[in-house]
Amino acid sequence: MILHSNIIGEGKPLVILHGFLGMSDNWKTLGKQFSDFGFQVHLVDQRNHGRSFWSNEFNYECLVEDLKVYCNHYQLEDIILLGHSMGGKTAMLFSTLYPELVSKLLVADISPRFYPIHHDLILEGLSALNFDEIQSRGGADSVLSHYVSDYGTRQFLLKNLYWEEKGRLGLRINLEVLKQEVGEVGEALPAFATFDKSVLFLRGDRSEYIGIDDENIILNHFPQAKIVTIANAGHWLHAENPKDFFEAVIKFVL
Repeated sequence: MILHSNIIGEGKPLVILHGFLGMSDNWKTLGKQFSDFGFQVHLVDQRNHGRSFWSNEFNYECLVEDLKVYCNHYQLEDIILLGHSMGGKTAMLFSTLYPELVSKLLVADISPRFYPIHHDLILEGLSALNFDEIQSRGGADSVLSHYVSDYGTRQFLLKNLYWEEKGRLGLRINLEVLKQEVGEVGEALPAFATFDKSVLFLRGDRSEYIGIDDENIILNHFPQAKIVTIANAGHWLHAENPKDFFEAVIKFVL
């Protein structure tokens, strides 16, 4: 099966992978901006997310092979690959396994190291959404607010809401499988994995996902890597400071 995507513009392929519980739609505005600079932008939904297929299997090996099938289908090579958070982990592993397909790699606010599970409350909140009773976005937000205090995070999560049929809401994510396999999201890049081409890591100055200790880990896997800090931004740096994020990406890819 081929991953769902939104393809914008013409030119050198720039493939963008969203994070855990996200979707390609989160990147539409930036995708359009990138396309204006001569890129064919592929906004991809990873499995169990967005409009892509659901599967009981969920780990980075699967996500990488999904992307390989996608690239073969669209005859993409020499791609620029950008991934945020979970998408960054997919992008890192893909680049180390298929370096011949990737010309440049960009990783947004994630390190190659292991991360412990930290999505428990979010997943609990999403599981508490009873669509027999909830019939509006506001109703879903009200329930979710008991689990997730940050308004911006809730709005990000509620982008997964859609009308399954007239009068009935549902979630685009495969919540049961993602809950079951959430431990996979924090898995480290294999120790042997390296990629010798140009790599840019972008981190938010208010995020703790890439710390000082991560710099050596990054360079062990990606010896050509540069790390850029985006001001006034947390983990969702592309949404919190899209202007500086866009400028940093364009400067690297052009």
